[in-house]
Amino acid sequence: MADARDSRVAEPRAGRDAAGRARYRRILRFAARAFVQIWWFELVLPRVGMAHVAERTRDERMLALARRFRALAVALGGLMIKIGQFMSSRLDVLPPEITAELAALQDEVPAVPFEQIRVVADTELGMPLERAFASFDRMPVAAASLGQAHRATLLPADAAETGLDAVIVKVQRPGIDRIVEVDLAALRRVARWAQRVRMVSDRVDAPALVEEFAQTCHEEIDYLHEAVSAERFAQDFIDDDRVGAPAIVWERSTRRVLTLEDVTAIKINDTVALRAAGIDPADVAQVFAGVMLDQVFTHSFVHADPHPGNIFVTPLDGSARGWRLTFIDFGMMAEVPDDLRAGLRTLVIAVAARDSRGLVRAAQQIGVLLPSADTVQLERALTVLFARFGGMGFSELRDVDPEELRQFGMEFGDTVRSLPVQLPEKLLLLMRAVSLTSGMCSALDASFNIWEPVEPYATKLLRDESGNLVQDLVAQSTANMGALWRMPARVDGLIDRFDAGTLTFDISSLEHRLDRIIRVAVRAVSAVLFGGLLIGGALLLGPVTWLGVTLMSVSVLPLLHAVFGRR
Repeated sequence: MADARDSRVAEPRAGRDAAGRARYRRILRFAARAFVQIWWFELVLPRVGMAHVAERTRDERMLALARRFRALAVALGGLMIKIGQFMSSRLDVLPPEITAELAALQDEVPAVPFEQIRVVADTELGMPLERAFASFDRMPVAAASLGQAHRATLLPADAAETGLDAVIVKVQRPGIDRIVEVDLAALRRVARWAQRVRMVSDRVDAPALVEEFAQTCHEEIDYLHEAVSAERFAQDFIDDDRVGAPAIVWERSTRRVLTLEDVTAIKINDTVALRAAGIDPADVAQVFAGVMLDQVFTHSFVHADPHPGNIFVTPLDGSARGWRLTFIDFGMMAEVPDDLRAGLRTLVIAVAARDSRGLVRAAQQIGVLLPSADTVQLERALTVLFARFGGMGFSELRDVDPEELRQFGMEFGDTVRSLPVQLPEKLLLLMRAVSLTSGMCSALDASFNIWEPVEPYATKLLRDESGNLVQDLVAQSTANMGALWRMPARVDGLIDRFDAGTLTFDISSLEHRLDRIIRVAVRAVSAVLFGGLLIGGALLLGPVTWLGVTLMSVSVLPLLHAVFGRR
């Protein structure tokens, strides 16, 4: 009832006109159809012994679903494009056919007519474009889901003040605020649907993920927030000749218009242009991976949308390397809090050391795996994983027998699914950055091995950890001495309480487990009783029809208790 009430409130608020309501309902229809299809094939059919049907048709069904979503996203634009772009980066969980289908969304965003863009820009800048810029290209250089970019040149006075001439002007799409509001309202309702599925709710707080996505979207449509993030990113790498970022022209920037230095160069995935410029794509992959690791572990401020359109390789004269990476579009950034960074440090060290137990500890520290989980089977599976596939690059994995990979993937997946695994909201953007980085590096260098840029980090992290070892030992020794000092007094207190008869023990957890065992036993008895009544009734249908029908009807009661009784 509460969900229905919320939806009735959300829809009018989200869609204040017919177009908004139609958009809202179209998104929900697509989601409902997808939920029903997944529920039928992945939950119902396996329970009735037809799992082979679901497995045989899974790839074809998922590809068809991706195509339908792509058509929906192209038709609607807005956040649907962003969701498709996010899923296209999940090379770790989606087949390449699906990611390739969704990746086309990067280039399928239709441009807004220039006259509509002019209205937004003139209103925001408080003057016509002809007075704000010396020239302004009517044709966009790029069109995105929330805005589009045009080339322009600054007026002589502005150029002299900023030291810039050629600039890029980003202008938001007209009415994008309303579109985002409608899309988020629909996504919130879809998240509530997903949260009712136990296999989803046990592992992820879907409404919380949508709220984090909403916060990111609101920040992304605030170009002043993006400008601040761009300057912070540039400051992080001010002494690093591997990285560049565009300067901001604050005098020509508002919440909906952003003017910044034109830094367009060779797109990072244009391997033909890279080689023509004498730049080895394999070197670019190594530097790119290292820069992304620096953002996570050194600066705790990560570009969460490093797709090919947002990173250029800029040739440089007089540089030892001869080029640098130039990042643009800082609307989607991920902050890495101290606790998450500490967990990631543990993870990197464990992976480099092929330490399965350390990797489990890292998963618990990050929050992906609950501390109460029984991890014995997971540790064994990770040990096998490291022994068989550890250290392999993507090209080496392609040479492994596909059946061996499939079998190991099924066994490993079963082990993970049996554990209380969850997805913390703070990992969403970071996972996107990691997925895009991994996919980009593999595209640049087929033999790219992710362990190569990780291992120097692991060595440095291990050195840092050992540098703190003495401090940790001193702190631990102090804590132990304090515990020993307090021990006699605590023992005396326990003896006094025992003598006075006030010593108690909390066995509530044991009682709770006993209650659960009793309830399971009672439900098992109900199941046996159901079977007896059903079979007895069937046998009596011939000789004593009325008694047979009565027994079969009564058997429904223990069946209902066995299926729906309190667990």
